[in-house]
Amino acid sequence: RDCLQKSYNKAQTAQFVEAIDQEYRAHWIVDNLPVSTVVVNELTPDEPYYTRGFPVGFKARAFETGKEMHFLYNHLRIIISYNEDHNPDPAKRKFEGTRIVGFRVEPFSITHSWDEALPFDKDETTLGTCNEMAQAVNDPANYMSIDQPTDVVHTFDIAWEEVGTEWSHRWDVYLRGNPDDKIHWFSITNSTMIVVFLTVMVAMILVRTLNSDIAQYNDAATAEEAKEESGWKLVHTDVFRPPSDSPMLYSVMVGTGVQLAMMAVAALGFALLGFLSPANRGSLLTALLLLYVFMGAFAGFFSSRIFKLFRGEDWMRNTILTAFLFPSLVATIFFILDMCLLFEGSSGAVPFSTFFTLIVLWFGVSTPLVFVGSYFGYKKEAYKPPVRVNLIPRPIPAQPWYMHPALTVLFGGILPFGAVSVELFFIMSALWLHQVYYIFGFLFLVMAILVATCAETTILMCYFQLCNEDYRWWWRSLLSSGSCAGYIFLYSIWYFMTELDINGLVPAMLYFGYMLIISISFFLLTASVGFFSCFWFVDKIYGSIKVD
Repeated sequence: RDCLQKSYNKAQTAQFVEAIDQEYRAHWIVDNLPVSTVVVNELTPDEPYYTRGFPVGFKARAFETGKEMHFLYNHLRIIISYNEDHNPDPAKRKFEGTRIVGFRVEPFSITHSWDEALPFDKDETTLGTCNEMAQAVNDPANYMSIDQPTDVVHTFDIAWEEVGTEWSHRWDVYLRGNPDDKIHWFSITNSTMIVVFLTVMVAMILVRTLNSDIAQYNDAATAEEAKEESGWKLVHTDVFRPPSDSPMLYSVMVGTGVQLAMMAVAALGFALLGFLSPANRGSLLTALLLLYVFMGAFAGFFSSRIFKLFRGEDWMRNTILTAFLFPSLVATIFFILDMCLLFEGSSGAVPFSTFFTLIVLWFGVSTPLVFVGSYFGYKKEAYKPPVRVNLIPRPIPAQPWYMHPALTVLFGGILPFGAVSVELFFIMSALWLHQVYYIFGFLFLVMAILVATCAETTILMCYFQLCNEDYRWWWRSLLSSGSCAGYIFLYSIWYFMTELDINGLVPAMLYFGYMLIISISFFLLTASVGFFSCFWFVDKIYGSIKVD
């Protein structure tokens, strides 16, 4: 046991009170293990679970007055679990020495007492409430109130316990989580089955209708009748017409989306193989940054291929925009947030040395790779559509109200958002509530369902649009599936208002700034899925019909 007496004035006790009201937790690390506290669920008292960190204090009603007060945890029992191999034969031991396999804290609130006739000395004073002969206990009649300026004696003791937990399983207590996680598994499975069912139904309806259409258009007996009817075949000379609005921006967005998609797939693959375990702190973020940098070649290649399909000529500008547009936007937001953290004196601010390293990776690795990919993309022969494009655009008839671009774009993001909404809650909890996220297998499954849902929904919207003789599908395909990101940002607002208790301008800016970066990234990723699925769909159906 060790002890230290501290005097706190009114301002300092007010800080403790605010920290307790906002449920601040202390986070320590021993041998790369985060500190934890044991929590017992009233419904399952025999199945305790572990939460990361320990609280600064708590609120409760005073034992004597019944008034709600703030109490400080001023005594900590540090419990370190270890494992040893006691095999008498040294040759058969799996390891030598001692391995730490557990780290938890039991906090106590105690108004310490001692012989006040003698001056307090942290080395000599013997506390009546905590000494070698009497361990600390939580007594409601003796809690340490922190509502008023006071002197507080801080103490701690250390307990070592030998357990049979192996080194490879020392993270199991963190990953086991709350017993309520069973709801997580059920909800994910239920959501997955519903989305798969909807996807299969949409695919069956779409394929059946298309087979009928193609058979009708290719039947010589009905060819003349088809010419008199409306339908998607009538716009075959315009369907591959390049978009009239910002074709360069379009190709840049698709290229960046491919880069983000490749990064996400590679990161999930490494996580499934166990290379990105939560035991390795910061490994996931580092992997995402490095993978994004090294996937720059894919961005340059696909951006140049699409820009060449649009008969674009300013290839240098297109390549520069691909290399700098999205990273510049993210860097600007990140820099503003970091300046706010520095202004607040937060230890979470990123040092300028790290910023410099990121700039070097951006300019020294990612940008050259974008140019390399762009070179090979422009060098390759341009894609030849299965049908020719007329010089004069075909007039587009008046569209029904339900085919208005705003409605189709908004509707296109609903199903993809439904595919990720349940998993999104747990990802948000891991990001903002200091939870450990580890079920990458389910995340991989959800991502596959997300891609399938984006593709099916966007193809369906594209088919309806072409049946109404509107061939302007390029931007619609991008925005329909990408609108899922808008729902995610709206969800983040709801999560902020209902699940979080964040006070102050800078913390709120930090939350919404990072959620904006995540939403933009998600938009580009899902938008690229929508484009490629629609492009494949249009190429297949117009390559399957006979055109004079």
